[in-house]
Amino acid sequence: MTNTIIWTVAILTVLGLVLSLILFWVARKFRVEEDPRIDEIEKTLPGANCGGCGFAGCRAFADAAVKAGNLDSNYCPVGGNEVMKKVADILGCTVKESAPMVAVVRCNGTCEARPKTNVYQGEMSCKVKAALYGGDTLCIFGCLGCGDCVNACAFGALSMDPATGLPVVDESKCTACGKCAAACPKRIIELRPKGPRGMREYVSCINKDKGPSARKACASACIGCGLCEKTCTHGAVTVADNVAYIDPAKCKLCRECEAVCPTGAIHGVNFPKPLDKDAVKKRIADRKAKAAEAAKAAAAAQEVKKEESNG
Repeated sequence: MTNTIIWTVAILTVLGLVLSLILFWVARKFRVEEDPRIDEIEKTLPGANCGGCGFAGCRAFADAAVKAGNLDSNYCPVGGNEVMKKVADILGCTVKESAPMVAVVRCNGTCEARPKTNVYQGEMSCKVKAALYGGDTLCIFGCLGCGDCVNACAFGALSMDPATGLPVVDESKCTACGKCAAACPKRIIELRPKGPRGMREYVSCINKDKGPSARKACASACIGCGLCEKTCTHGAVTVADNVAYIDPAKCKLCRECEAVCPTGAIHGVNFPKPLDKDAVKKRIADRKAKAAEAAKAAAAAQEVKKEESNG
């Protein structure tokens, strides 16, 4: 009995050593060398693993950046330009500075402007509510108010305002990772450039219903009237599918579109002074008057020229 135990232990020991040697040889033979710069870049990154860069985590981003050899299509929104410069130094390349972005809630439907027409008693989740029906107001495009975006934010940049029933973005904490935008089933959250000194204009509505229906559902809805588009002299405002949109790349922050909007659907934020609608409207009227006078003078000059050529 003793001999059997001894032989069993001996055989298992030898077998273990042999298998260990085989595994060691296989590991050495087929090992894949990893670029040490991956570890360097990973340590440089914020470590949020939020996925805002489009990769599963910071290490996946670092691996992709090293393999690409440049940062043309890779950017960490949490780290921003400062971190990306450090990453570029590690890779020995250059990186273009990107304009700081921020999450913007494109819904103006407060509890007062968009009263409820029914009561929801299910799971408090925007995703679940959206799957069941359009919402508890007449607007099927607006915020559902359950706070999925708040729960998705890993930086505490969003909170629900009990007075309005809408999410509020804390710009000082927002990293523009895009998690809140992805969590919103209505797609009312958009990442937009912060703008110079944080100033920006945007249409806080995505309702695609025609004007009367949109206004009936929400007193603050965009009604697609086109006044903003006609007023803008920079081509920054377009109206499509009954809703206006402001292109941040073209917007000059003149606030004229905001002044002429009849429902207050266009919002201007972080401007040093409150909007003086009367002053802005007077400026628009003066410009139109001058344009009309110039057109009249040009027409008169054309007539004179025509008479001279006929005479």
